[in-house]
Amino acid sequence: LHSGDKIRFFFEKDAFDESGTLRQPIEISLNKIGHALHDLDPVFNDFSRSPQLKKLAADLGLHDHVIMQSMYIFKHAKIGGIVDIHQDATFLYTEPDSCIGFWFALEDATKENGCLWARPGGHHTPLRERFHRSGNGTAMQQLHPEPLSMDNMMPLEVKKGTCIVLHGLLPHYSLPNTSGRSRQAYSIHCVHIS
Repeated sequence: LHSGDKIRFFFEKDAFDESGTLRQPIEISLNKIGHALHDLDPVFNDFSRSPQLKKLAADLGLHDHVIMQSMYIFKHAKIGGIVDIHQDATFLYTEPDSCIGFWFALEDATKENGCLWARPGGHHTPLRERFHRSGNGTAMQQLHPEPLSMDNMMPLEVKKGTCIVLHGLLPHYSLPNTSGRSRQAYSIHCVHIS
């Protein structure tokens, strides 16, 4: 809740043992850095607001948009954990739905090192949940009773430099990195502001 306008570091779920000690060196214990890289770091700002990305966003119907969050994702070798199946619009909710994610492979993404998985046409399914503030914390509001299914998911194996565009309603996930190489990526999420 306090990283939207800051650059914060997030650890892997199993980075620490029962006593609170890191299981491996800190440089390979991080899950991601987020969520305001695009606003606070000049390199990420220049990339996230490049003419090429503005054109791609416009081509996708995001003529008047704002970048809501950015993340540098590490997915380290042997430790990079699972990202459960989800829809990005759950966390970046607008009416009508307008969330679009841009996921950039900074290294080759394969099944072995934890590539994304998605269902073709899955963006035509309804939004299942909405994440929102509740009192001093957060809550999930169920919007549709049918749970997200992993049936008919396909691996999105891509080469370094590829941009995957994710509709906000598209169910997607990634499995743990079981390989000996990392699967680093940079992602930004945009929504309409008008």
